Amino acid sequence: MSNTESNATLLQAMKELSVQWQHTKGFWRDVKADEFEKHYLEGFPNLVARTSTAIDEVTALLRKVQLDCE
Repeated sequence: MSNTESNATLLQAMKELSVQWQHTKGFWRDVKADEFEKHYLEGFPNLVARTSTAIDEVTALLRKVQLDCE
């Protein structure tokens, strides 16, 4: 799997997680659900965005290295 494909997979997984969590919140409405969201899910979008940016940077760097070696 290429870095670009990995990045797309990561972003799609984040979208799917968000959709599924919204669905789950329709049924799970208590303090533990709020704690779960705050503890585990709240920071995910930021982490995924940072990871996606890092993957893009590594991909660009690898392309540059490959071109320099040709």
